[in-house]
Amino acid sequence: MNAEPAPLPRLTSEFAHELPELSLPWSAAEFPDPKLLVLNEPLARELGLDPVLLRCEAGTASLLGARLAPGSEPVAQAYAGHQFGSYAPRLGDGRALLLGEIVDAGNRRRDLHLKGSGRTPFSRGADGFAAVGPMLREYLMGEAMHALGIPTTRALAVLGTGARVMRDESLDPLPGAVLVRTASSHLRVGSFQYARSLEKSDVLPRLVDFAIDRHCPEAAGAPQPALRLLRHVVEAQARLVAQWMLVGFVHGVMNTDNMTISGETIDYGPCAFIDAYDPAAAFSSIDWRGRYAYGKQPAIALWNLTRFAETLLVELADDGDTAIELAVGELDRFDALYAAAWGLGMAAKLGVAHAGPAVSAELHEIAAGLLAELQQHRIDYTNAFRALAGAARGDEGALLALYPGEAAPGEWYGRWRALRPDGDAMDAVNPLYIPRGRVVDDALGAATEGDLGPFEQLLDAVMRPYEARPGYERFAEPAPAGAPRFVTYCGT
Repeated sequence: MNAEPAPLPRLTSEFAHELPELSLPWSAAEFPDPKLLVLNEPLARELGLDPVLLRCEAGTASLLGARLAPGSEPVAQAYAGHQFGSYAPRLGDGRALLLGEIVDAGNRRRDLHLKGSGRTPFSRGADGFAAVGPMLREYLMGEAMHALGIPTTRALAVLGTGARVMRDESLDPLPGAVLVRTASSHLRVGSFQYARSLEKSDVLPRLVDFAIDRHCPEAAGAPQPALRLLRHVVEAQARLVAQWMLVGFVHGVMNTDNMTISGETIDYGPCAFIDAYDPAAAFSSIDWRGRYAYGKQPAIALWNLTRFAETLLVELADDGDTAIELAVGELDRFDALYAAAWGLGMAAKLGVAHAGPAVSAELHEIAAGLLAELQQHRIDYTNAFRALAGAARGDEGALLALYPGEAAPGEWYGRWRALRPDGDAMDAVNPLYIPRGRVVDDALGAATEGDLGPFEQLLDAVMRPYEARPGYERFAEPAPAGAPRFVTYCGT
């Protein structure tokens, strides 16, 4: 008799084996009545997994870590981090487990990771569990970012646990859930901060080697591999944050333990997309000083990268002054790298990517004029670029309708039109549908009550963000005028 096929193939546990000082072996909690809520079938196939097997009882058990795949040795990862600027020397996965690594259909190694799987030794007063709403939020946001072409961790599945969890913002217990997340790795700036703090001196160089093998293999044979790794991470983060800014995304909690070495977006807790353009936009309920506001994200990214560079100083050179000089040289490249990535992206958003470097200064002035008007008149950022695409095709009505009263586009507009922008090319890079805050909250509220329909429709919209479709108009509508400030929560 043939054995029943396993839902998950053999995993590796390279992180657990090669860096045991940065994790603790642990097991997921047992849950009373697990149920698959949403499965990312395209991602499953990309990982070489059979969605049919994942939907069966054994598949649910495998995804929850109750039935371990061959080779899986679950661990809770250890890391440190600057949280809102204050250093915490020992954080770690307080409610998460790394099941192991899987090699996908493209021969890329990816982490398979649980979130909401119960208390670990790193839990800090919390129960280690998660509610349905925040886990579906992470799934939704990750798929929206992926559809926008922005590097991101992605969710393979969200499973209801059958348990109830208490949260401060709710008087009643909420249905529990576990997120199954994939990532190129879960190495963070905080991982290096923790490794640097350990007394065992060989942990940091082994972590550097592990990160290079995983994310920057070209550095392995370089004369200064740690310097090449720093360069790689600076470049990746400059590109990533530029992409966030171009689509109006606010991460909300850019602590160093939430900045990946891979350059992927991670941890979609208090994140949101802006409606009206505002560099000061901050949505997180705990970011009352606006440290992680929309317009501050590039500067915070550089601040985090500086903390990363500090951890590598002993690997860059034996002499402290030389090490600092090398690190500063790489960090000093960030502003230009970010500006170049943002400039290329903005040229594409304005439909003049073909214009070439000769007009880059003019494009910068045009973009500055446009953004100043969007801020002055509180015009929706996403809709403004779709309306501009229509104007590029000769239809100015939608654009003018965004301006209040008798206001109209200023001097920048004529200069932009003189560059003969391509409206169709603009529609290919400027989304029509993004996960707008109140629509997301409504969908998650319905899902918490057991109705996944609104979530599934919103998910379908943001997975095809550029294509206008009948019946999806509300997903393109900004918050109504006079609506109270939108607030997000960490969801822990």
